[in-house]
Amino acid sequence: MAYLIMFITAFSSATLIPMGSEAVLLYNLSQNYDFVLMFSLAVIGNTLGAFVNYYLGYKGEEYLKRKKYLKEQTIIKHKHTFNKYGAFALLLAWVPILGDGLTFVAGMLKYSLIKFSVYVFLSKLFRYAVIVIIYYQF
Repeated sequence: MAYLIMFITAFSSATLIPMGSEAVLLYNLSQNYDFVLMFSLAVIGNTLGAFVNYYLGYKGEEYLKRKKYLKEQTIIKHKHTFNKYGAFALLLAWVPILGDGLTFVAGMLKYSLIKFSVYVFLSKLFRYAVIVIIYYQF
């Protein structure tokens, strides 16, 4: 059950729902659950949760244009900028709140799904690796 909770918490915390999965991971590690499995579920769950934001952004662009919250020219300008610097921005997908917005914008701007997958995965891997390293240092 702890493994399922880890996955669900990591998945949910990567969406626009404000949650934190770090405490769940640390608690589970303190209870001597399998490290590799817990770490993997946290990374994979958090990465897949970012795809929810991407999808919402992808579908949300039409809604925002229809409601006139965004102009076509503004979207084109931002697409150009995100295509140029998006990789660097998505490496910050691990940052709470900011990362959720970045993954949403990536979807809205229809950023390459392959690039999105790679950069977000690396970002989430880094996030949990740092947490685990700090945990085992203390």
